[in-house]
Amino acid sequence: MNKKFFLIIISAIILTGIAGLFFYTKPGKGSICLNNYCFQVEIAKSPIELARGMMFRKNLDQNMGMLFIFEKEGNYPFWMKNTLIPLDIIWINSDSKIIFISKNNLPCKEINCPSINPNQNAKYVLEINAGTAKEIDLKIGDSAVIK
Repeated sequence: MNKKFFLIIISAIILTGIAGLFFYTKPGKGSICLNNYCFQVEIAKSPIELARGMMFRKNLDQNMGMLFIFEKEGNYPFWMKNTLIPLDIIWINSDSKIIFISKNNLPCKEINCPSINPNQNAKYVLEINAGTAKEIDLKIGDSAVIK
C-alpha cells in the first residue's frame, strides 16, 4: 500500500512539473516607484505566474523585482518555498499604499515552509532583493506608482 501511494505522489509531482513547463508563459514587464526609487519588474498575473513567482531564480539585479497583480484585493500570504535568494516582500493596496512589509525573508529549504501573512487586503505584492526596503527607507503608508 505504501509503495502504491508513493508512486501516485511521485507521478503527480512529475505531471505537475511537466504541465508547468508546458503552460509557462513569460511574465510581462513594467515598473514601480517607491520613495522616488524605481524598479523594473516582471509582472505576474496568470495563475501559473502567480504560483511560480521568484521560485528557482539564482539572482535578482539591484533595481529589479517581481510585481504580483491580483484580480481583486484580498489577503495574500506568501512563502519562500523553492526561492533561492533572500527577498523583501511588500504588500500594496488598491489605493497604491504600502500596507505591510516583510523584510529579509530567507529561502526555505524545508518541506513545510511558513507563510508570511500580512493579515490585510492587498491588490499588489512586490518582491525585491532583501535589504532594499531598509536601504530606501520604506514605511507603511508610503505610496507606490505602478506603470
